Order: sequence, then structure tokens, then C-alpha cells
Amino acid sequence: MTFASRHIGPDNDEQTHMLKTIGYASLDALMDAAIPEVIRWHGTLSLPPAASEEETIAELRSIAAKNTVATPMIGLGYHGTFTPAVIKRNVLENPSWYTAYTPYQPEISQGRLEALLNFQTMVTDLTGLTTANASMLDEGTAVAEAMTLARRSSKSKSSVYVVDADTLPQTLAVLRTRAEPLGITLVIADLSDGVAALPAEYFGLHLSYPGVSGAVRDHAALVDAAHSVGALVTVAADLLALTLLRPPGEIGADIAAGTTQRFGVPLGFGGPHAGYLAVRAGLERSLPGRLVGVSKDADGAPAYRLALQTREQHIRREKATSNICTAQVLLAVMASMYAVYHGPDGLRAIAKRVHNHALTIAGSLAAGGVTVAHNAFFDTVTAVVPGGAASVVAAAAEAGIDLRLVSSDEVSVSCDETTTSAHVAAVLAAFGVSLAPAADCGAKPLGRTSEFLTHPVFNTHHSETSMLRYLRKLADRDYALDRGMIPLGSCTMKLNATTEMEPVTWPSFADIHPYAPASQTVGYEHLIGQLETWLAEITGYDAVSVQPNAGSQGELAGLLAIRGYHRSRGDLHRDVCLIPSSAHGTNAASAVMAGMRVVVVACDALGNVDLDDLDAKISAHASSLAAIMVTYPSTHGVYEASIAALCEKVHEAGGQVYVDGANLNALVGYARPGKFGADVSHLNLHKTFCIPHGGGGPGVGPVAVRAHLADFLPGNPGQPGDHHAVSAAPHGSAGILPISWAYLRMMGPDGLAAATGAAVLTANYVAARLREHFPVLYAGNNGLVAHECILDLRPITKATGVSVDDVAKRLIDYGFHAPTMSFPVAGTLMVEPTESEDLAELDRFVDAMIAIKAEIDQVAAGVWPAGDSPLSNAPHTASAVTADVWEHPYSRSVAAYPAGVDRTAKYWPPVRRIDGAYGDRNLVCSCPSPEAFED
Repeated sequence: MTFASRHIGPDNDEQTHMLKTIGYASLDALMDAAIPEVIRWHGTLSLPPAASEEETIAELRSIAAKNTVATPMIGLGYHGTFTPAVIKRNVLENPSWYTAYTPYQPEISQGRLEALLNFQTMVTDLTGLTTANASMLDEGTAVAEAMTLARRSSKSKSSVYVVDADTLPQTLAVLRTRAEPLGITLVIADLSDGVAALPAEYFGLHLSYPGVSGAVRDHAALVDAAHSVGALVTVAADLLALTLLRPPGEIGADIAAGTTQRFGVPLGFGGPHAGYLAVRAGLERSLPGRLVGVSKDADGAPAYRLALQTREQHIRREKATSNICTAQVLLAVMASMYAVYHGPDGLRAIAKRVHNHALTIAGSLAAGGVTVAHNAFFDTVTAVVPGGAASVVAAAAEAGIDLRLVSSDEVSVSCDETTTSAHVAAVLAAFGVSLAPAADCGAKPLGRTSEFLTHPVFNTHHSETSMLRYLRKLADRDYALDRGMIPLGSCTMKLNATTEMEPVTWPSFADIHPYAPASQTVGYEHLIGQLETWLAEITGYDAVSVQPNAGSQGELAGLLAIRGYHRSRGDLHRDVCLIPSSAHGTNAASAVMAGMRVVVVACDALGNVDLDDLDAKISAHASSLAAIMVTYPSTHGVYEASIAALCEKVHEAGGQVYVDGANLNALVGYARPGKFGADVSHLNLHKTFCIPHGGGGPGVGPVAVRAHLADFLPGNPGQPGDHHAVSAAPHGSAGILPISWAYLRMMGPDGLAAATGAAVLTANYVAARLREHFPVLYAGNNGLVAHECILDLRPITKATGVSVDDVAKRLIDYGFHAPTMSFPVAGTLMVEPTESEDLAELDRFVDAMIAIKAEIDQVAAGVWPAGDSPLSNAPHTASAVTADVWEHPYSRSVAAYPAGVDRTAKYWPPVRRIDGAYGDRNLVCSCPSPEAFED
């Protein structure tokens, strides 16, 4: 069998049956009827023919062999680390963790929510602050979010943000990108001499602890000075260093930001890694991103959920303060489990070993006559060797060690968990000095005295047996693709094949530093170049950048490209972005972040962009029109026939067309946005191109543009200059790009088109079977949908009181993850089956929905009251249905084993329905005591 035949769920016979159900003789006939001819492409993708799984792995091994795995002592916020094997095998390589979705359905996400609560607790304990979110995309974007958080929370009216000159260069690059469109003035200041370097007024201050040079400084006076003028202070802190150093919260810092990469997450040529963001008390409700909180379920038992969801972009839209709609959950889980496995004593021991190696290097250099730039440091030593820096770096490279060339006169050496005494000796040899006694570190007065990670979870699972069982217990509480279908509209939860995942953990991909010498990254550059070329071919664009490490960052990068293009032509006044009312919420938030004004365009009764309203909005804003952002197929799951006309209207007015690529799974092989009128798109590799969602991240959102926008794509954040960098690494989350490369290589042009056809077929099959039970809200040509359909529950709710939440939670009892709830239309369910689900699973879902409709009919008939039915009480836990007392008007078997449920493979949710409002009113965002669960 070919890989495509294994990836695509329905076989030929099943597809024939499905086509007959919806009234088409062939898949070609269905696609001809569904896709408007105005966008239809009848060519064949110019991609390599499909390779077998074995051939693809062999080819990837050949590419990986072109990389050189050296000992990374470059620093720059990226460090060698050991991923404990029990975490590597049972989290990173475990589909129970990597195929899960964002925990919007908390009752079936308790495992990863607990892991994320551990992450938040780890961050708050180490930083000394009160609240942390459930991870950020990387350190650069976390610091940028801290900057905007400071601006909206500071009492200062100034537009100036002061940044310590000892900040990571890639972080500076991201800050520059984010600051300029928002009218923020960055002042880069040498703060080594203290408060004298501060300006008179500023709204925020960014400090590094340690700095990129390795220097550890007492920032207390700077923090006090900033607070005296109403400014907020962010400290970019190394969490491993904070096991030994006084935490930022203890000197009054308002915000801490950084990365958890060195907590067991491979380098991966720059990502994915879990950034972190923590705040002091009083700033919790301004914290961007996701936040896990503790609430209670229907029985009053503690239960985890995402808290403060009113901050989500689909609700706040252009009023959102951030466009972050994802996290790095899989990597945050790994980092949190690293802390659980090692515990406070283990982390402290690792930090001391790292620090002692740095002390040895510093002492030996000083004894050998080499000047050490700073006397207080943690893991990084900067040495002054006038005119000799390059030769030292070259000598170390001969020994297989990468050092950082700071300048012609300075070399930086960073130690990490993987550093050995042999590495230290080789480094000293490169400097031409001998081993000598360790230096005395001047950071001792800044030593940590407070305890951290005192919760039992960090002091229990230190044996592999205990850790293995803990991970298994958490995984068993969750629902992921390894259990069954996740029919989430707009999220494309398709198969993440094992062969695609295999190369991610190879050392030749996993252990490469993002700023390693180019000679060591030939394989990566080859793979990335091929992937970008293939993505350009698929989409019909001319250039692609894979730097954006989330779909939201791809949106921002695309809009910044449009902004840069207009400004290069002197059109500084073009700042209006038209956005349909049905658009993804991140679209509006991204536009605001790109310095644009959002103007909403109405949709008509069929869910299409209202062309009359579009004409009116273009006319009203013609001279200031910068762009329109549209999702295609539309957010309503429809191929809009008017898309080409829409593009033409915007172009005639001087604007650019941004097509959100979230729904590209309905186009690949059949239509190319870059050829039917769009100028730029972002692509979700975690949707269409098989990178796993990982429980809410990693995501990868490459940006694709036509030739006239190519010069405005993101550049290398590690190089001097303004490069519009949107993430901290040149190629973003490069470590997972082999997944999409492998998918494209194994599918080939024919397989990709077949996958699109199967995705459209499955969506229309579901719509056809369910239409008489739940109205399908929107349809396009010939009454067909694209790759997803919206089921309208509003009439049912009005007639019976049964809500969309009731149906979603009852689906858990049937063994399903719910479809997308109330987006883009409140009171509806958006279903996207994808091409990966076979007919049996599709029918199981359809039959479950029909059975639920029959239960709703029982409520409507008065057999069950709306407030005490299998729907209103769903989901049912094992403890609930085995309780001594059962006073409901339906049987225990109806509750536990509804029609079609396999009693031998029943999924039991660990908690009953969770009270979201209670959790928001009583915000608890760190690990509760074990007594809370006993009570």
C-alpha cells in the first residue's frame, strides 16, 4: 500500500458509498460541483512523486547527515540539555500527548491541564512572582508580549521602552518588530552603571538576568527607579540560574519572561520551545495567552480548566491585547515534567554543576593571563582576547566545540547540563591556558535563600517507575486522536503519522543550535529550502518563510509585509484592514498589532462576504486601504464564488489581499491562493501539513507571498539590522519541519489532491447524513460545503432548552471530542472530519449525533426535564454512575453506555461538568494542595 492510502481513511469502496449517499458518481464530479470554476486549478503540482515510508526515512537520514552535531557552548539563550528518556518516550514520542487538541473541553483534558498547572507553578516558584501563563511561543515573543503588557498596565503616558543593552540580540530584533507599528520608542541603554543611564520618562524597563554577556547584576536599584516614574519592569531570567540566584519577584519586578528550553527540551535548530511569562499580583487579568486555573465540577470536586477565556481573540477581536491564540503545550509539558522528575534538589544540583564549570573556566583564564569581562556570572564567561577572538573560536571548533564570537576581541563561553570536564579542558586549550583553581563568583551576594518547588508533585516522582506511572495516569485522563475522532471545525485534526514523527528526535536534527556555524547546518538549510519551495508551489506564491512559529505569528508577518510594501512606496497613510465579520478572531488582533485600523465587512445570509458592504467600505476608505483579510474557504466552511471579484475590488483600490490559510486543507491540489488573486497567506503546518497540535502547540505558521512582497518577509533575528523578525530563531520551530517535509514527500502531488478530495467528501457525507436532524447552516455551490460544516442547534435550544454545551458534553459519554462550539456562530457546532477518518468512525460519530437528537426529542416530549436529562448532566463519570444513590429520571446504563458505545472500550471522563464561572471568580493558577482533592 502507498502512504497516501494509509493516511486517507476511507478506501475506494467506502468513498463510493459516501458519494452515493450525497448523490455524486465520482470524487471528480463532487469537486467540480463544489469548487467555483473561477478559482479551480486543473494542473498537477510540480512536486517529487510520492516516496514510500522507507524511502523517505532513508532520504531524511541522508539530509540529516549533512548537519554536524557539535558541543553547543554558544549560549544566546539556547543550551544543551538531556531529555530524560522516560519523558522523551512517554511525552514527546507518545501520541496520547502529541495528538491532543487545545483543552477547550476541560473534562477530557485533565491530564494535560494538570501538567500545565505544574508548568505554571514551576515558573512562579522560580521567578518569585504570583501568576504564570501556560507557556509562550519562545523567549523573544514572550519578552515582546511583556512589553505590550507593560504599556497597557503602566500609569506612565510615555511611549518609551528602555531595554538593557545586555539583552539577547534576537530578542532585540523581535522587540523592534513589535514596537514600531505600535508607536513604541525603544531606547537601548547600557545599564551596567545603574540608574544614571535611564531617561526621565518611560513606561517600561527590560532587564536581563543574566545578560547575554553572562553578567549577573543586582537590578534592585533599577527596579526602584522605574517604579518611581510609574514604569513596569520586566526581567528576562534564566530559570536554571534562578535555582541559585535571588528571583526577580524578590526585588519587585513586575514581569518575568524567558524560555524553558534548557529544562529537557532539545535545541531543534531553534524550536519549538516553551517560552514563559509570569506577573506579580494585580496583573493576572492582563496576562496574554492561556492560563490554567482550578475550578470545581458538578460534584464540587476540584477540576482544572482554561481560565479567563474572555481574553480570547474570537471574543475580543480588534480589542484583544495580543494575537496569541496558541501555546507550546507539548514542550511546556516536557519542561514541567523535567522539573517534576529532578525536583528542587536535582535542579539545584544541575545548576551548581553548570556554574562550577563556568567558575573553572573563569579561574583558569584569569590564571593564564586572559581577562574575564565580568566577575559575577552563572553559566557564561566572556573573555577579552584583543585581536585573537576568531582564532580561539576556530581552535575550539577543531575540537568539536562551538563558542560565540562576540567581536574581534571577545569570546563568550556558555556551559550547560551537557558540559563535561573534557569540554572545559578543550575550551581552555583553545585559549592556550591550563587548568587552574575555580574563580570566586561575585554573584554570591545575590544568592537565593527562598525555597522553591515545595509542592508534593515536585518531590515524589524521582524514580523512573513513579514517573512512568504518573505520565500514564495523566494521559489516561485525556482524549486525543489515539482514542478517536476529534471533529473540530477550522482545526484540521488529521493523522500525524509515526513515520513523519520519527526524525524529530534524531540527534542530527534535535541537537543543532539555531546560531551554529552555517557549515554545520547544511542539512537543515537543504530541508527548509525544499519545504519552502514545495509550499510555494502548492499555494501558487513566489516566496515562503517558515520563521513564524504559530499561525498568529504568520498572520502578523504577512500583515507586516503588506505594511512594509506600502511604506516602501511612500503610502504611509494606508492603514485600514478590512476584515469580514466571520473571520478568525486572531485576524483582527494581528491587524492591530501591525499598526492597522480594523474595519469590519458584513457577511450576507449565506455566510459570504457581502459585496455591497465591501464596496461601501472600500469607497469609504479607498485612500487609506491597506489590505483585506479573508479566510478561504470561508470561516463558515463554504467556497465563496465571489473571491476573485473580491480580490479585484481591493486591488483596484490599491490594497493587498491576505488569505488566511487556516482552511487550506480544502484547496491543496485544486486551487492556489497565489494564483486566484491573493498577495499573501499564512499556512498552518499544524493543520494542513500534519505537524501535531500537541495539546495546544507546537504550531508553525509559515508566511507565503507574491514576488512584490518577498523583500518584506521576516529576516534573521540574529543579524544586525531591522529584519522584521517575528520569532527568536531564524527558521522558527525548525525542529519539527521534518514532519511536514515527510508528509509532502510521502504523499506526492497525487496523494495531496486525493487527501483534499477525501476531506471535502467526508464533510459533505456528514452534512448529508445529519441535515435532517440538525440544520446545516451554510452551503455553497450546489448545496455543498467545503471541508467542514456548521450544524445549527439554535432552533433546538430555543424549543427545548438543550444547549450546544449539553450536546458537546454528551458527546463525551459517546466517546467523542466535541466539534468546535459556537464559532463562528454562537449556538452552533462546526464539524471537520478531515481525510484521515474512515467510514466506520464517521458513521460512529453521525450515529452518536442522531442518538443525541433522539435524546433531545425525549426532553422536548417531557419524558426528561431539560434540567435533569442525560444531556444536562453530561458527562457522566464512573463514580457518578456507580454512586449508591441515583435519583435521575433516566437509567444508569443510559448515562454510561448510550447507543453505540463499546462497553469494552469505554472512555470515562475523570470529572463531571466544570463550573467555568466559579474558576474565573476564584482564580487559582498554581498547584492546589493534595488536601484540596481530599476535601
